[in-house]
Amino acid sequence: MINFLDLKKINLRHAAELNDASERVIRSGWYIMGNELAVFEKEFGLYCQTQYCIGVANGLDALILIIEGYKQLGFMQEGDEIIVPSNTYIASILAISKANLVPILVEPDENTFLLDPLKIEEKITSKTKAILPVHLYGRLCGMKSIAAIATKHNLKIIEDSAQSHGAIQDGKRSGNLGHASGFSFYPGKNLGAIGDAGAITTNDKALAETIKALRNYGSHKKYENLYQGINSRLDELQAALLSVKLKYLDEETEVRRKIAERYSAEIKNTKIKLPLLPANRLEHAWHLYVIQVFDREAVQQYLAGNGVQTLIHYPIPPHKQHAYKEWNNLSYPISEKMHKGVLSLPISPVMTNEEVKKVIQLVNSMT
Repeated sequence: MINFLDLKKINLRHAAELNDASERVIRSGWYIMGNELAVFEKEFGLYCQTQYCIGVANGLDALILIIEGYKQLGFMQEGDEIIVPSNTYIASILAISKANLVPILVEPDENTFLLDPLKIEEKITSKTKAILPVHLYGRLCGMKSIAAIATKHNLKIIEDSAQSHGAIQDGKRSGNLGHASGFSFYPGKNLGAIGDAGAITTNDKALAETIKALRNYGSHKKYENLYQGINSRLDELQAALLSVKLKYLDEETEVRRKIAERYSAEIKNTKIKLPLLPANRLEHAWHLYVIQVFDREAVQQYLAGNGVQTLIHYPIPPHKQHAYKEWNNLSYPISEKMHKGVLSLPISPVMTNEEVKKVIQLVNSMT
């Protein structure tokens, strides 16, 4: 069986370094908010080309804390609106709701799966305070166009970079293309922890200092609390493990790019719609390689029957989820069509040439 993502194999490549990092943390006797976190925050901030990086418990908290930070700084208040793509993973939308702001859904571009800049301005109101572009599947949104709209309307740009670690646009990395960015280091991400983890990157000192307090019970100084914060701290063990894996991120992303380029060049089945390649290959980190098919169940069963595991990202659009039942009667036809037809092929830095070749041959053989 060709696994969709073999996390065991990915992490075992770095087993010696990961074991050393784990032992170092255990022997240190310091497990929360220590040197390992400080080192990783510095390293990942430098990697993303940002002045500040704040480690947090997970990617959802990263987005929530950015919004809460802007609320504390007076830029946003409850009831304000944030524009977000209608086909994103639900975490992007949950973050807005959890901060008691209003998600305003905008349809994606059919060819890129990404927030369509041409549809943004029609949704802007006096309550709009931010645009939340999601770099879905690892491809960067059209940030020049989005930045121009944000500047025109005095809006913040909050990147959802949960799937785009290492992608580059106009010389800038994901995480440095807006005012702040939320990252997830869920184990299956391109930069994955051995558990839950996340981070925020920004060049805004005031926002960074506010979020540092908010993630730690609202405390800027021990036993003194400026805000009603939460407990969302990237622990020492995960920080140490992420520092190890960060060293290999660009190398592993390049493997993903080469697999994606092979799929795009060698899959010839005209019944399959392949993802559109970006003009600059560095703009896509290829967290996922997502095709569109007419009969997804049949295609998935055929591939599974021939030893290839695929996954669906994502089967139900946010506005059709029970969690947002007040939206269930709304129509977002582009998103609905995508969610019905998307299927993710295996792509990872540990796939062999033979495995890639087998996937291509099987997809081409489908009738």
